[in-house]
Amino acid sequence: MLPLGFFGRRAFTGVQLGAFAVSGSMFALFLYLTLYLQSFLGFSPIEAGLRYLPITVASFIVAPLSGIALARVQARYLMGAGLALTGVGLLLMSGLQMDSEWTALLAGFLISGIGVGLLNPVIADVALSVVPKEQSGMAAGINDTFRQVGIAVGIAAWGAIFLGAGANKAQEASNGALSSDQARGLVEATSSGHLGQAVSALPAGTRNVAANAAQQGFLHGLNEILLLGALLSFVGAVFALWLVREGDIERETLEDTVFEREPEVEPARA
Repeated sequence: MLPLGFFGRRAFTGVQLGAFAVSGSMFALFLYLTLYLQSFLGFSPIEAGLRYLPITVASFIVAPLSGIALARVQARYLMGAGLALTGVGLLLMSGLQMDSEWTALLAGFLISGIGVGLLNPVIADVALSVVPKEQSGMAAGINDTFRQVGIAVGIAAWGAIFLGAGANKAQEASNGALSSDQARGLVEATSSGHLGQAVSALPAGTRNVAANAAQQGFLHGLNEILLLGALLSFVGAVFALWLVREGDIERETLEDTVFEREPEVEPARA
């Protein structure tokens, strides 16, 4: 199911780490960015989805250019640049404040979209080009597994950090008015869009303070995981530059293609 011998090839290991890095950072953080757009800023699902268009359009434009560039630029440089740009995009998204609008994410969306568009075709190409042709299907499955595991692990890890950092910030911002459990519950309520209901259960004199503290905690937790996601992307870029070597990649060319012809039949002799 998972031939460990594949990982003896440095380039194969490098491309899987790159796939894990982009999935565990950018793709896993889509969940928390969506919570920000919908639960914090109050956009509907369609409105939030439309605000992701800069990522989609940038990726759509850059992806075919990246495929063309593979003929002239070494794959490790394209992978490293794609992961680095994704990290820069996440850095630009961090630093959100209480009065920030969704446009504070726009520059990061564009840069990360370019990074993802640059990266995806290269990962797909290298993952299949560093193994024998008869094992390319298995290599594609392993690559997809690393992507899915990256998203799953990323969502779980970022969620734990998000809630922990957010609860600490909310408790600090409330000047001791909230217990640790109350702060955590209010940050969770903010992320689900039910802050008003959660605050209504508190004493009237502490509701405004608690609501403000919960929102500060939400933003602090989100900024923290955006920074850590950027760090994961940069680490992936380093591994891609270190492990992926052009000499390990065997792409099929026109000269390698063999066209089989039917054997000529000699005319029957009398």
